[in-house]
Amino acid sequence: MIKHKFIFVINPKAGKKMNIDICTLIKNNFKTNFDFEIIFWENKDDFDSIKNYVLNNAFTIAVAVGGDGTVNQVASILVNTDIALGIIPLGSGNGLARSLNIPMNTLGALEVLSKASISKIDSGVINGRPFFCTSGIGFDAHISKLFSFSTTRGLKSYIKIICKEFYSYSPQLYNVFIDGIQLNEKAFLISFANAGQYGNNFYIAPNAKMNDGEITMCLLKKFPILSLPFLLFKLLRKKTEKSSYLKYINGKEITLTSEQPIIYHFDGEPSEFTTKIIVGILPLSLKVVVI
Repeated sequence: MIKHKFIFVINPKAGKKMNIDICTLIKNNFKTNFDFEIIFWENKDDFDSIKNYVLNNAFTIAVAVGGDGTVNQVASILVNTDIALGIIPLGSGNGLARSLNIPMNTLGALEVLSKASISKIDSGVINGRPFFCTSGIGFDAHISKLFSFSTTRGLKSYIKIICKEFYSYSPQLYNVFIDGIQLNEKAFLISFANAGQYGNNFYIAPNAKMNDGEITMCLLKKFPILSLPFLLFKLLRKKTEKSSYLKYINGKEITLTSEQPIIYHFDGEPSEFTTKIIVGILPLSLKVVVI
């Protein structure tokens, strides 16, 4: 049996306010014979000290305690290492945790961690930034940027921003090369899916797999506002592939350009503007703790 050593990386400013003492909860309920430590990621702009500590102290499992942004930061430093990612989901969407069937309650997540069952998944890369669930451009990246400035978190706040911005947002024309095949597409948004969902069990690419060595590119055309409830229903019921507004293509290498500035997101974290997007896949490059 492997003698694991855990490091819990806690983001005290995670998506939804912590109404529990997460540190005490972990100490009192992580009932294993494994050694573990707890550190806090206090400074959003300084992750290097966390990275150096995690990678240089013989840990075998690093646990991201927070939302999708925290998970992305911790997972990004573990790609192509022998350290596995664990998750205690405390965010608004919890996309990767849900995709891995990690319980949304802390005690359930700790139970999964105590069993230390490890598998491997692919990692996506967009303009050099790793992502593990979804990345994208267009409307969802626009909303991610606005949501990052929001003083309130959660699904209700996210939907409120969507409804406010829907009418004013215009689709863009993109020049796309996917595995050498050229496409010219006018799209409301384009998602690059490693896992199937954004978070909150909204499935943009229900057939995407995290271990197939491919990215699922999802192109969404502009649709009438009256169709929004039906599209949301399809997202929740994993029926989007039956929508006439969506087009799916699988591939390993994607290059995309536009005459207009492009903003992208990686696991919901917004980027700055650019004019060229390069998306790739790193097969089975991340160890994860699963049920």
